[in-house]
Amino acid sequence: MKRGVIKTVLGACLLALAATPAFATDLTADQALTKLKEGNERFVSGKSMHPHTDAARLIQAGKEDQGNHAYATIISCSDSRVPVERIFDAGIMDTFIIRVAGNVIDTDEAGSIEYGLAHVNTPVFLVLGHTQCGAVKAVTAAVTGHGHALEINIPPLVDNIEPAVKRAMELNPKAKEDKDIVPAAIVENVWQGVQDLFTRSAAVREMAKGGKVKVVGAIYDVSTGKVEWLPEDKVGTILADVEKDPKRQMQAMADEGKGHEDHGDKKEEHKEEGKKEEKHN
Repeated sequence: MKRGVIKTVLGACLLALAATPAFATDLTADQALTKLKEGNERFVSGKSMHPHTDAARLIQAGKEDQGNHAYATIISCSDSRVPVERIFDAGIMDTFIIRVAGNVIDTDEAGSIEYGLAHVNTPVFLVLGHTQCGAVKAVTAAVTGHGHALEINIPPLVDNIEPAVKRAMELNPKAKEDKDIVPAAIVENVWQGVQDLFTRSAAVREMAKGGKVKVVGAIYDVSTGKVEWLPEDKVGTILADVEKDPKRQMQAMADEGKGHEDHGDKKEEHKEEGKKEEKHN
């Protein structure tokens, strides 16, 4: 009797292993997204497994390609209250992460995202905003006339957020105080990031249209640890709008035969041009 039970259990285990992709890159976008969601549920419930953080994983990291393991590219804010790997209960080589104040997407961030999607080959790209975002608060204060002087490099860093704040004000005309505008602006800033990426990257647009990559948005609540997933159909609407924008980037690949130093020289010029692009209405 016991032998029969053991055989049944072993058979079930073997079937489960056979159904598990050999590498993370074998995951579909929906499967990768499910891993993120399940990881956050474990984190919120206090049942984090802390996977892939042992010595064996470090040995793998020293020998293997991250492209065989990472299942999501994520851009998040640099805020210390948003420990990205922890909130998704992910470990070494599980996620390809870009962090910048306000989770904005300019040239450097767009290039990093392209690398995560086209070279690390993650099937999911997530723009992760968060509650109490200081960058969004600062831009909201500036837009409403309550701002203060900022260090010289901060305004050009966060000016991508301004259209999101203005859109939040238009969508919430009864919100008069900054504290009432900021939550809506945080959500709009996620969508602004999606639009800025699609506008800057023809390669990502093609990957999204071809179904190679799923682009999603979410908001992390710093007080509860929970990630709120935003409507996926909004991404399709933004992509369709960008495809009609004559100012969108049409070239997917860098010029062949030119060194990357040429592109580096033009990076700031391209960034300034990008700042002038019409933002999503």
